[in-house]
Amino acid sequence: MGYDDLDFKIPEQCDDYAECSAFVTTSIEEIMQAVIDSGSNQIIINTNLKLGLPMENINKIAGPMVEAWACETFHDVMDDKNNKYHLINVEAQQRLHMADVILQFKKKRKVESGVTAEIDVKATSENFESSGKSPNITSFKRIRTAYVEDPDYLFVILSLKHRVYSTKNAKTGLIDGIMEVVAHNAYDLKLLSNSDISYNPALGTGQIQVRDIHYVTLTERTTWEFCQLLDKKFINSRNGFEQWLKLANNNEWIKTDE
Repeated sequence: MGYDDLDFKIPEQCDDYAECSAFVTTSIEEIMQAVIDSGSNQIIINTNLKLGLPMENINKIAGPMVEAWACETFHDVMDDKNNKYHLINVEAQQRLHMADVILQFKKKRKVESGVTAEIDVKATSENFESSGKSPNITSFKRIRTAYVEDPDYLFVILSLKHRVYSTKNAKTGLIDGIMEVVAHNAYDLKLLSNSDISYNPALGTGQIQVRDIHYVTLTERTTWEFCQLLDKKFINSRNGFEQWLKLANNNEWIKTDE
């Protein structure tokens, strides 16, 4: 018995999924650009370090700071009940959740009146060329199961590039660290091209990664086509078909006679 012989649970996305995906990613990018244009894109860190922040290790603290900044930015937009992006709810997630924040947008549709998206914020440094270039996104098992449970699951990667510099505080005489978000890109994970997605079998059931978060290509794809792509990458790794079949049975990706 091979992969093509199995009776799969095939997720079928709604007719307007592509429209909803484009609406969400465009709205997120417009929000980020508006904040950058307004000059509200800085995170100021006051310390008593006379020589400023340790730049060689700055990425260890910059990531969580930028993620928190993004969440607060979305909250600020939501608090404006007349915001043009129609963002109506923002929920920060716990550390082990697949995403950092869940956003809900109001949108008139045939059946529903809104769109929900889970956002994974990835911070990369302009100061270091290779910083965050190929991030882990989520585990293979979790994302594969999520698309079976909800064919319209919308998982957006928000890439935020930042630069860090120091300036002397005129009042205290100490050095303030400034983290400044300077660029952004938002895209639906499901629409990344085959060559942009890689699978690392080293951790647990394996991690889905983006090869180069700064340069990605999008392609039209259904939920089922994306599940098949993920399966192929797992099976072609050292894990092979038998390990994949165990996961498929345990997580109910295929139909059984039981």
